[in-house]
Amino acid sequence: MSQKKQTVFGIAMRNFTKYPEMPSAAELIEYGVRMEELGYESLWAWDHILLGVDPNFPIHEALTILTAVAARTTKIKVGTGILVMPMRNPVVLAKELATIDHISNGRLIVGAAVGWYKREFDSLGVDFTKRGKIMEQSLEIINRLWTEDKVSGEYPPYSLRGAVLYPKPVQKPRPPILIGGYVDAVLKRAATKGDGWLTYYYTAESFSRTWAKIRGFAEEAGRNPDELNSTNQLPICIGPRAKVEGPFKHWLQTEWDYAAWSESTMDSAIMGTPEECVEQLMPHIEAGIDRIIFVPYKYEKEQVEAVARQIIPRLKR
Repeated sequence: MSQKKQTVFGIAMRNFTKYPEMPSAAELIEYGVRMEELGYESLWAWDHILLGVDPNFPIHEALTILTAVAARTTKIKVGTGILVMPMRNPVVLAKELATIDHISNGRLIVGAAVGWYKREFDSLGVDFTKRGKIMEQSLEIINRLWTEDKVSGEYPPYSLRGAVLYPKPVQKPRPPILIGGYVDAVLKRAATKGDGWLTYYYTAESFSRTWAKIRGFAEEAGRNPDELNSTNQLPICIGPRAKVEGPFKHWLQTEWDYAAWSESTMDSAIMGTPEECVEQLMPHIEAGIDRIIFVPYKYEKEQVEAVARQIIPRLKR
């Protein structure tokens, strides 16, 4: 029986806003520095190139903003939650991610998924209907470039002939790759092609059920499921429930999407007094989750500080 790993706690950054508000790069970098001071294990950026039409959601590019945070910090891990991998050239991406791993001195976590926004794919000239196959191919290219001295292979439209990518990432054999998504094909990918699963707004019950499935897929593939890492993003709002519930639910309804083919739900929201929040979080801890990424209500300074000072210390006891 493997020893239970202790759950760690990360936090999301607000690198997208709702038009006409614009995200501030300077404020996001300072936010990252502050999250390290508050003791968060990791900081996560959302990834889109174009998002929305009316309303649209202005967004700073995830890898660039995480690079800036990595350069200003020394301990906090930086993660993509999630990176839409099929939209990007995998050879360029392998180079960019390896460089971020060096800038951060081995603090990069790659959360990646196939994406859902067809309009964005069309604008980038990527076939939306083939995004699953493209992702499989990209994972293989990136993994090989990171771990092999010289890579040759035909991956249409990419033709690698003695491709050499140095320097390799700081982390060995490579930075961890967590796969995001919900359907069985994606869960199998998380179990066999990556280092675990990153999900979004799942209740403890939904997480437990799906994580058991992923572990089963890993065992079928001859892989030790205990080596996989699980991460769930959870919205949180601390305050008297009667006062915070209305505004919190309105925010969750107006600024967030819930994929119909997933078990992502507003019901995963953690809210109330610090004691009530801890009580709601305990089933997640008991389910064996490796990491919780908090999405604090409107990313308010008071909420971010309250999670760090009043919630996480109680969960670590």
